[in-house]
Order: sequence, then structure tokens, then C-alpha cells
Amino acid sequence: MRLRGLHLSQTNFLILLSLIVGTATGLGAFGFRVLIEYCNHLFFGMGDQLLKTSVAGDLFGGIKWWLPLIPMTGGLLVGPIVYKFASEAKGHGVPEVMNSVARLGGIIRPRVAAAKTIASAICIGSGGSAGREGPIVQIGSAIGSTIGQWFRLSGSRVKVLVGSGAAAGIAAVFNAPIAGVIFALEIILGDFAVKTFSPVLLSAVVSSLITWSLVGNNPAFTVPGYSLVSAWEVLLYVVMGIGIGGVAVLFTRSLDWFEDRFDAMKMPNMWKPAVGGLLLGLIAIVYPQVLADGYQTISLTLHGQLDVWLLVVLVFMKMLATCFTLGSGNSGGIFAPSLFMGAVAGGAFGFLVNYIFPDSTATPGAYALVGMAGMVAGATHAPITAMLIIFEMTRDYRIILPLMVTVVISTLVAGRLFPHSIYTVKLFKRGIDLRGGKDVNVLKSHRVAEVMDDQFEAIPTAMPLIEIFHRLEESRESYFVVEDRAGDLRGVISFQDLRSHLSQHELDNLVVAADLVVPGTLTIFKDDDLGTAYDIFGQRDYALIPVVTRAAPKKVVGVLRRDDLVDYYNKRLIDTLRA
Repeated sequence: MRLRGLHLSQTNFLILLSLIVGTATGLGAFGFRVLIEYCNHLFFGMGDQLLKTSVAGDLFGGIKWWLPLIPMTGGLLVGPIVYKFASEAKGHGVPEVMNSVARLGGIIRPRVAAAKTIASAICIGSGGSAGREGPIVQIGSAIGSTIGQWFRLSGSRVKVLVGSGAAAGIAAVFNAPIAGVIFALEIILGDFAVKTFSPVLLSAVVSSLITWSLVGNNPAFTVPGYSLVSAWEVLLYVVMGIGIGGVAVLFTRSLDWFEDRFDAMKMPNMWKPAVGGLLLGLIAIVYPQVLADGYQTISLTLHGQLDVWLLVVLVFMKMLATCFTLGSGNSGGIFAPSLFMGAVAGGAFGFLVNYIFPDSTATPGAYALVGMAGMVAGATHAPITAMLIIFEMTRDYRIILPLMVTVVISTLVAGRLFPHSIYTVKLFKRGIDLRGGKDVNVLKSHRVAEVMDDQFEAIPTAMPLIEIFHRLEESRESYFVVEDRAGDLRGVISFQDLRSHLSQHELDNLVVAADLVVPGTLTIFKDDDLGTAYDIFGQRDYALIPVVTRAAPKKVVGVLRRDDLVDYYNKRLIDTLRA
């Protein structure tokens, strides 16, 4: 490919574009931060100092009655932007990015970046209970998509640039490049392949470097030194993980319920964010800690400076405030509210266990810190991202073992109680079931028989190794079905299974196909839906699955290849979008 006189391979060109995406997103994140501060000053007059004083306990004195008017005014400004200019900017935005990757070839309208920037800055600046990470993820993804469309890249490469923008956004907001990469791969793309990993990684690195140069290389939270007091204390973190997982599900379902209630309100949509802002303001009269991202409250919780009963109440007040904000159509992210709720819930639990076991447990701040990760993991179903974000935000390795335990337990409990994450529940209600970056509902209406290949190569169990090598040289296949004398399936042999024997010529006539078959080969029925097949490919690193019938489950009638399934999915997806 030629670019201004330079000849670049497709891979190098994609990497170059990912660096541009990372740069643009890093600068965009800084501009977004400045815009939020300006809006905060504009709406509150005294800027961040007013919120900081409120969180510390010095409330608004004799004028706090007008507080609800501030987020209501913000909602009045956000409504027209969202509903008239770019509806994708509504809510926390990440589901829209996931949908664009899974179903739209990574296509995001360029105007989304501008709309999301302005709407989210107004919402957060006016006290809306939301975070800045969701908006910058959507902004970065829109930048990546726009650049990919401008250079007319293929759908798969546009998706990589979308993921690069998402990773750069998380890296810039949280100063956490590793977490940004894992977020993009785990949640947005559902793809950990090397060809995807490299551009995403470089984009996150560039974005982080820009953030460091503009705002400094400092952790988001300064935390006291924590450590695991005793080995059995891990059991307490298990218990906390169970509780945090339940709170995460409550948050997910509550936000979904409030979104439905606001959607059902018989009034112009552009006024609904103002209603949500007004309701938020009413809560803030008594609990001003729920305003904006709440980082000041999180910091106080980590240092154990809030009363335990206030912590318990704030779990539900922040949840309600966020549901009013995002459920009504305001624009912002769910990471910061999740961190807030996890911190106060974990801090309250820490006070309890520290009171019962004062000599055997860490301070409440340690539980608050771990609770932050547990809440994010339970809400997003992304434990690796949650763990890495907290680790990079605090840069404290001593709490890593409780962190790992809690995020895993919280994710398992949340998944058991409710199968959808806070990102996928809205998409599922629209008929979109995302798994690994694919909408499996597109596949569930089609059968394996439509895609399977009944022309496959089978070899007998008694075939010597030397003959298998000859067959491999003459064939374009890299997988062979192995059958016994009766024609029953014994398993599958791949080129990977043979690699270790390439140089051992003394085994050429001693080893036969039966010795090379890996036991427990999975099969799929001819009448199974392709969603089931996709799940099998996701669970096992297979490139081919033997197809059988229910009447004769040991007789292979065809094979289903992963590449054929992906191609078929892409074709059906295009048909669905055209319909």
C-alpha cells in the first residue's frame, strides 16, 4: 500500500493507523477532561472545590434548595444533543460500540465522537452520576472507525481500529494501558489474536504517553499500604465477592429497569434527561456524594474516613442516582459509579469484619479497594479488566491475591444470578446476543447442515505415520478424521499433533493413526444450530468439528470448519442488516 510515497504492508499500515488513533484519542481524552472541568465550573460557579467541600461534609448551607436545578439544566442541554444529533450518545455508549463491531463491520458515525464529547461533558460537569471512561471509549472507537472508513479498510481492519480507540480511551482515562488493552480485547472485540493484539497495544501505549506528558504519570488514587494479614482472611474476601456479585446484578437489573421506565414515559424524549437530572438533584440535597464520578468519596473511603452507616446508604443512593442519570438518557459511563459502589460496599464490609476480627483482618480501606474491582467485574463480566484497572490505578501489588479471589467470585456469582452484563443486557433485549464479538442470534436460526462439508478426508486407525505424512503432503487439509474398520469415529488428527514426530523417522512404521488421536474429540449433530457450534469453537481451540447424526452418533457425515462458520456468519449478517 502506498501512503505519501511510502510502501507499507497491510500489517504495517494498520499499525501506523493504530498509532494515529492512539494519538488522537489521547489528545481527545485530555480535551474531554478540560471540557468537563469547564462545564463543572460553569454549572457550579466554584468548580470542583464546591463538590469537594460537599463530599467532605460542608453542605450547601442555606442555598442547597437550588441544587436539583443544576443537573436538571444539564439534562435540558443534553437531551437535544442525544435525540436530535446522535442517538448513539445516549447512556453509557459501550453497548453501541460492541454492536458496531459485532454487526456493523465496525462502522460508527463520525458525529458520534462530537456528540458524546459535548453531551457527556455537560452531564458530568453538571453533577450527573456517571463516569468519563464510557464516553472516551465511544469517542476513541468513533475516531478509529472514522479513520478506517476514510482509508477504506476492510471490515476486519476497521474493527481493529475501533478496538484500538477503545483501548486508548481506557488507557488515557485511568492511566492504565494494560487494562485498556485487555478491555478492548475482552469486551469490545472478543479476539486475542496476535494480529489484533499488536495494533491495540500500541494505540494504548501512545495514548498513555500523551496522558503522562499532559497531566503527569500519577495513579488515579493514592492508597495507604495494605497487605493480607493472614491466609485465612482470603475466606472473608470470598464472602465479600459473593455479596459484591449480588450488588452488581442489582445494579445491572436496576439500570435496565429504569431505562425501560423512562422509555415508556409519555413525554418528548429530549426532556427525559432533565427529569433524570432533577431526580438526581433531589437525592444530592441529602447525599451530595452521589454527584459526578464521586472520586473524592472513593478516596475518603479508601482512607477509612467515612462512617460505616453512611457507606451502606451510599451503595443504594449512588445506584439510584446512576439509574436516574443514565436511565433517563443522559450521557456518561458506568465504570466510575461501579467503582464508587464497590468502594463503599467493600468499605462497609471491611468495617464489619474488622470489628469482629480486629487482629486478623486488614483495615476497611483494603476491602474498599478490592470491592471496587469486584463491583466492576460483576457488572461487566470482565474480571481481568477489572483486576488490572484497580492494580494500575493504585500501583499496589500487595493486595493482588485478595483482588484475584474477589473478582473471580464476583463474576461467577453475577453470571449465575443473571446471564447478561451491564453492557449486553440492553443489546439482548434488542435481539442481539453477543459472545466473543459475534451476534449468535444470527446463527441460531441456521443449522449445521447448511455449512458443513460432506467431502472430507478420513484415514483408518491402522495407517502408519509415514503414510499419514504422505497424505498430508498431497492434501490441502490440515485435519483428518480417523475411523476404525467399522467406519466409526475414533477422533481427529491435526498437523499440530504430528509436528513432534517430524524428525523421529524411527517411528515412521511403528506409530499408527490410533496412537495419535486425542481422546474426547467433540462432535456436533447435523441438525444442531450454528450458535451451538460457535459455542463449541469458543470453548475448545478447534479448527474443525466432525458432524454426526442422532441416529448414528459414531458415523461422520461431514465436517464443520471454523473458517466456514465465520464466513457464513458474515454473509448472514449482511442479509440481516439489509432486511
